[in-house]
Amino acid sequence: MLGILLGSIAVVLLLATLIARIHLHWWWIRSFEFPRLQIAFLALITWLLAAIFVEPGPWLWVALLTSGITLLFQIYYILPWTPLWPVQVKAAKSNDSDKTITLLIANVLTPNRQAQALIDMIKQHQPDIVLTLESDQWWQDQLDPALAEQWPHSVKIPLDNLYGMHLYSHLELSNTSVEWLIQDDIPSIHTRVTLANGDSIRFYALHPRPPAPSESEKSLWRDAELLLVGKKIHEDPQATLVAGDLNDVAWSRTTRLFCRVGGMLDPRRGRGLFSTFHAKYPVLRWPLDHIFVTEHFTLVGMQRLSYFGSDHFPILATFCYRPSRQDEHETPEADAEERSEASETIQEGKTEKQET
Repeated sequence: MLGILLGSIAVVLLLATLIARIHLHWWWIRSFEFPRLQIAFLALITWLLAAIFVEPGPWLWVALLTSGITLLFQIYYILPWTPLWPVQVKAAKSNDSDKTITLLIANVLTPNRQAQALIDMIKQHQPDIVLTLESDQWWQDQLDPALAEQWPHSVKIPLDNLYGMHLYSHLELSNTSVEWLIQDDIPSIHTRVTLANGDSIRFYALHPRPPAPSESEKSLWRDAELLLVGKKIHEDPQATLVAGDLNDVAWSRTTRLFCRVGGMLDPRRGRGLFSTFHAKYPVLRWPLDHIFVTEHFTLVGMQRLSYFGSDHFPILATFCYRPSRQDEHETPEADAEERSEASETIQEGKTEKQET
C-alpha cells in the first residue's frame, strides 16, 4: 500500500515538473515554474521513504525512478541560484562611494499599514533609491514626509489597483517618464540616475500583472512587458538597472529569456535564492522581487531585509559602476530564434486583450 502511495506521489511530481516545460502562457501551466524547490524537496522525501520502507517490486522502482528524475530536473533549474554555482555578477573589489548605488525594493502590500517599520528600515540602511510597489495614496501620505528631506527626487504613481508605484531617490533623476507598456493600468518608471561621480545610468522599475486566477488567465502580458524592456535595452545598450516585483521566479523560462534578450545579469546567481515571497509562509516562498544589471556593474552586497507586515520581504542591494570590468562578465545573449520569439510575444501582448 505504501509503495502504491509513494509511486503515485512520485508520478504526480514528475507530471508537475513536465507541465512546467510546456511553452504555453496559460496561468495554470506557468504556475508550475514557481515551486521548483518545494517539488524537489517532496521528490527527495519520496525517494528516501521508498528506498527505506517499500518492499522490492514494481511500485518501488516507479517511486525511485520517477522521483529521481523529478529531483534531477528541479536541481538543474535551481542549482545556478546556490553558492555551488559560479557567480554571474562579479564581486566589487573596492567600495568607491561615488560610484556605488544602493537600492531598496519593497512590495508593501496595499492594505498593510505598518509603514513606520519600512520607514525605519529605509533610514537604517540609507539606500540611494527606494522603490515601493503596491503603494497607494495612503502609503504616499506616510512616505512623503518621512523621506522628502533625504530622498528629494521622486516619481509617484498612487493607484488603488495593487499596481501603484513610488520611487524616492537621494540621487538626481532625469529624463523620467511613466510608461504603460502593455496594459493601460500597469505602470512602469523609466529614468536616468546620476551617480555621485557624475556618471549617468538608466533605471527601469517594473511590476507586471501575475498569471493567476484572480489576476490574469495568461502570463502573456507579464511576459510581453519583461521582454519589451529587454528588447529596449538590447536596442540601446548602456549601463542599466531593472528592478521590481516581476511576478516571476528567477529560473522561469520568461525571466531567463528576458536576461538573454537584454543582456542582463542576475546578482543572485551563484549566491542564493533571496526568496522574498511569501513572507508569512516559509513553505510557499520563492524569489519574486528582482534587481538585474548590465555588465557595467559589480556587486558590493545584497540581502533580504526583515518582515514589515507585507507578504513580501524587502530586498537591498549595492552595486558599483565599473565599466572597466565589464569584460569579466559572461553576458547572456539571445539567438535569432529567441529574439523572434520575444518579438512575437510582445506583439501578442499588445494586441490580445485580457479577459479576467
